[in-house]
Amino acid sequence: MSIRVNLDRVLLDRRMSLTELSDRIGITLANLSILKTGKARAVRFSTLSALCRELNCQPADLLVYEPEEDEHIKAAE
Repeated sequence: MSIRVNLDRVLLDRRMSLTELSDRIGITLANLSILKTGKARAVRFSTLSALCRELNCQPADLLVYEPEEDEHIKAAE
């Protein structure tokens, strides 16, 4: 997938555990873990908003677009 989730880096910068974040925003640890590992297929704006509120960050701090190799080849054609 070409969207990378930087939740682990932001948590480390904030010295916060995934469990603490889960408690603060009311999202299960399992769902946050899926997001953290990049296995989530979607994220709700309400979830993104809660993450940004509790981590005092912007969405761009959490999500990064990285084109895949085959996307570069298609663009060059």
